[in-house]
Amino acid sequence: MTGKKIIIGITGSIAAYKIPQLVRLLVKAGAEVQVMMTPNAKDFVSPLVLSTLTRKPVMIEMFDENTWSNHVMLGRWADIILIAPASCNTLAKMANGLCDNFLLATYMSATCPIHIAPAMDEDMWHHPSTKANLQKLTYFGNVIIESQFGELASGLIGMGRMAEVEDLVQHVQGFFLQNSQLAGKEILITAGPTYENIDPVRFIGNHSSGKMGIAIANECARRGAKVHLVLGPTHLSANHKNITTYKVTNAQSMFEQCVALFPQCQIGIMSAAVADYTPIEVATEKIKKKTEAFAIALTKTKDILNHLGSIKNANQILVGFALESVDEKNNAKEKLKAKNADIIVLNSVRDTGAGFGHDTNKVTMFDKNGYEETFDLKTKVEVAKDIVNKIIIFGKI
Repeated sequence: MTGKKIIIGITGSIAAYKIPQLVRLLVKAGAEVQVMMTPNAKDFVSPLVLSTLTRKPVMIEMFDENTWSNHVMLGRWADIILIAPASCNTLAKMANGLCDNFLLATYMSATCPIHIAPAMDEDMWHHPSTKANLQKLTYFGNVIIESQFGELASGLIGMGRMAEVEDLVQHVQGFFLQNSQLAGKEILITAGPTYENIDPVRFIGNHSSGKMGIAIANECARRGAKVHLVLGPTHLSANHKNITTYKVTNAQSMFEQCVALFPQCQIGIMSAAVADYTPIEVATEKIKKKTEAFAIALTKTKDILNHLGSIKNANQILVGFALESVDEKNNAKEKLKAKNADIIVLNSVRDTGAGFGHDTNKVTMFDKNGYEETFDLKTKVEVAKDIVNKIIIFGKI
């Protein structure tokens, strides 16, 4: 971890007494560590001890002795922020966008990955609001380091104990190892729907939100790749510093952008829900409702996956998606072969909690070597990890 920049955020939990040992081990491993504390954390661990170990002043207050600490720059300086321990109160604030201390201000403006090690009593850990907050934080792209079963400050034995210091050190080491898996790779990803104009106010579209593709883009960027995200119309966005977003509206503009970018990329992941058909003619004025029946002549859009499959070279990996409603597996396998793809990710519209608009997804992956693997219903953030892992294994990266 030599030269790695790590922010440790400490909140008001009794588990804070363990953090000086965590800081000592990270510094010993060569990391540059900056400690931040919430005001309540001072009741559980000494800022003087932590500043002595890091050789840096501990950041607590936004304004201190007529100076202003720049939380924005610190959030961009770090390679990773580890919030440990993360109290129930801080988790709730993070999940709901509250920003009433220096640590939370840094969290809200950070561009680096955020890893969170919760610590609380068992009843708080099992409370539905805590579960909801953890789920929301995971959806935001944060990594939750699971609490452990053991002795708690209340004297009870149960869940809610912060992961041990040695486990946290291994977790951070593993992050930096994984973070370099795709270093040097350029990846093209499509996400979201396309809108095919009928007239100036109407279009043909679909219910894709872009959540799955954005989650994949974030995961690839987190592992060190330079990501080119071609994004259809959606209110969602990706903000990782390794991601360049190209906003498009219709199938033709998405096709043109992909054709321009794919030759420089080693991996292409086509997760967008591209319209299969587009109007032959687009009215220049709003079409008035004058007749009982109305017909629109449509023509096929250009097949992006098929075209990229026809031009890809032996060193490129191409991943496609198949959303099916009947005979799902056979249709996915046929698409894998017909499009000259290397991997197909199958969604079924019959799976509850999967597909458009959901925060979860259930997929089966097929590759051209004949391997097939079905995954349980997971958050799309977790599914993105499975897809990237599959690409890395397939490509022996």
